[in-house]
Amino acid sequence: MIVGIPTEIKSQENRVGMVPGGVKQLTAAGHQVLVQRGAGQGSGVPDEDYVRMGARLVDDAAEVWGQADMVVKVKEPIPSEYGHFRKGQILFTYLHLAAVPELGAELLRAGVTGVAYETIEDTHGRLPLLKPMSEIAGKMATQVGAHCLEKHQGGMGLLLGGVAGTKPGHVVVLGGGTVGTNAAKIAVGMGARVTLLDRNLDRLTYLDDVFHGRIMTLHSNPETIEHSVRQADLLVGGVLVAGARAPKLVSEALVREMKPGSVIVDVSVDQGGCIETCHPTTHKDPTYLVGEVVHYCVANMPGAVARTSTYALTNATTEYTLRLANLGLEAAVAADKGLRLGLNTKNGACTHPAVAEALGYDYVAPEAA
Repeated sequence: MIVGIPTEIKSQENRVGMVPGGVKQLTAAGHQVLVQRGAGQGSGVPDEDYVRMGARLVDDAAEVWGQADMVVKVKEPIPSEYGHFRKGQILFTYLHLAAVPELGAELLRAGVTGVAYETIEDTHGRLPLLKPMSEIAGKMATQVGAHCLEKHQGGMGLLLGGVAGTKPGHVVVLGGGTVGTNAAKIAVGMGARVTLLDRNLDRLTYLDDVFHGRIMTLHSNPETIEHSVRQADLLVGGVLVAGARAPKLVSEALVREMKPGSVIVDVSVDQGGCIETCHPTTHKDPTYLVGEVVHYCVANMPGAVARTSTYALTNATTEYTLRLANLGLEAAVAADKGLRLGLNTKNGACTHPAVAEALGYDYVAPEAA
């Protein structure tokens, strides 16, 4: 199989879909790997390292897409890349189709086989290719939130951890999954007061135990959300429904009741966001105001720490890339139910139930497609 690694072109996206070690594993298994010149530069990986591991460098993205049987990326393609799509080609990347319906339409129109990192599950029902980026985004959410609370960033001028004789900031986290847990971890480390809300009582019990009572855990319902949001200095949205749009838990009216200069960081914005006033922003222009509340809604937060993110991501993705290349798509998904859940589009059909529902298409089982 010919595997292609194009340069990421989303605004200030510095990650790359494969590191040299992954190239070596593929070429050792008899596959060809094409890497666009400079693809690894943003992650500190020079072209020579790819060549040394057996990759062939090509000059432009069109050549990568034109020759590759499988394109391995980090972020979902943007409109300028849609023209590269062709029938039967495997696209292995984050897709987040529920939040980008026009991309779903283009993949279906072109007959691309879209395998999404974010809907692949392991044998325990976890999301192994989403987890490393969720860990990073969760940690960054508190970090960037603390920065946005500074007065010159539009915030209220609050030091999140406070100092002796002052009150620390109050961080409210919606969702107790990987994002929320890591956001809470950093907030506790900074000395903030933390409230975390989730619907899963078993998860809340677990978090209360591992944090040794250093955070307040609340069952998530309209009353507890409203009360907590009004008290928040920093509100972190970390809600996920695999393959589907994130539910809107915080209304615009409630946002306008938040403290002047408070901050919202909605990590779930790449799945539509769990806060009504949130829309995707970029690292170049990351924040905006709604009323007097600062919103940070960058859809590719881990791209800011590209070296860490690239290696964390490819540690998880490489074994799946190898499986797809070695076995071919049909055999690979037949042998692995969790990988089969990653199949979002094939032959013009939508092959993931949550994605199909979110986009308004009929669901077609992978076997039928």
